[in-house]
Amino acid sequence: MTKAVFLSLAIAVAAGCAGRVSHDTTGLAGTSWQLVKFQGGDDTVLTPDDKTKYTVAFGTDRSLSARIDCNRGRGTWKSAGKNQIEFGPMAITRAACPPGSLHDRILKQWPFVRSYIIKDGHLFLSLMADGGTYEFEPMKQDLGPMSRGAGCW
Repeated sequence: MTKAVFLSLAIAVAAGCAGRVSHDTTGLAGTSWQLVKFQGGDDTVLTPDDKTKYTVAFGTDRSLSARIDCNRGRGTWKSAGKNQIEFGPMAITRAACPPGSLHDRILKQWPFVRSYIIKDGHLFLSLMADGGTYEFEPMKQDLGPMSRGAGCW
């Protein structure tokens, strides 16, 4: 391959990827998290029986996917400013989760999450009016170098 052909190919690939580049200033786009605990405003602490059953993944296109115990959901997220977050309605499956599940609590409180912070590698999603905070840790997965950008680097 000649230098000119290679350069043209590289420019074409880069231009195709440029439309997918996220200008995310929140640090959330393209990240995935699993629940560590919920700390209520009344000092109630709830922990999941299995962290991997409570996950959230923030898409670079402002989409969101979640696993909430025995159900899976899809929705949207947006940030109007530093440390602000708001979730759109979530389409979710409707399986009946076992007793002790945090499913119902999370779905009830989801629309009231208004702020976030990433501290010491953990994501904290806080409810309005000091209602409590959900603490998440990064999901432990090997994404590989090509998985986040669909081939763009």
